[in-house]
Amino acid sequence: MAESSIEWTEHTWNPVTGCTKVSPGCKHCYAETMSRRLVAMGAAGYENGFKLTMHPERLNQPLKRKAATTYFVNSMSDLFHEEVTDAFIDQVLDVCRRTPQHTYQVLTKRAERLPKFFERRQVPPNVWLGVSVEDRKYGVPRIAELQKVKSAAVRFLSVEPLLEDVGKLDLRGIHWVIVGGESGASARPMKSAWADNVRTQAVAQGVAFFFKQWGAYGPDGVRRSKKVNGRELSGRRWDEFPIRVAHA
Repeated sequence: MAESSIEWTEHTWNPVTGCTKVSPGCKHCYAETMSRRLVAMGAAGYENGFKLTMHPERLNQPLKRKAATTYFVNSMSDLFHEEVTDAFIDQVLDVCRRTPQHTYQVLTKRAERLPKFFERRQVPPNVWLGVSVEDRKYGVPRIAELQKVKSAAVRFLSVEPLLEDVGKLDLRGIHWVIVGGESGASARPMKSAWADNVRTQAVAQGVAFFFKQWGAYGPDGVRRSKKVNGRELSGRRWDEFPIRVAHA
């Protein structure tokens, strides 16, 4: 486990590493880039590179931490990837149940698997369940799949990288929306109007809104040499959380 630089979490926990691309949001996957660096460094757990790998030896890591912590689960993978077995997901969720002092944020692009998996299972109360929403064709339909999981205490959207205007959104049953632009050498720009459209709808529907970053391009549409970290959108900073957490 490692302390995270991601603005909306505290630590990362990766019982699974590696993934495969499923939609345009995956094109410049930061986890794949990071994996190559870790392979070059000889980091433990990355002997298979970015090939999907389950790590049962990492399952007990959160049990060792007593202080309440917010974990982003599988920042280097997707817990609901088709190659991750139901049995292994059950083991991950069991650890979550056994550590009620922690909060776990699970984000997936395999939203279609969620309703079937949780049809006869309850989402642990300390698990926040989220889907990625990068565009209209692939991202927006994931929202409806997430809304079907009624047992989730917190359902959230990671609208990052925001690649186009996603239009009108049905945010019923959604508790938190994160928006961010893409960073990196090949980043695609995010227009301020696209981000503000999501923000306006979240505010109107009473959903907590978090603006993470502009990415490689600033609000003026000009590419910067470094990532634009500022969370200023429409004249203010947006760093709302669905419920109070340790770092909020």
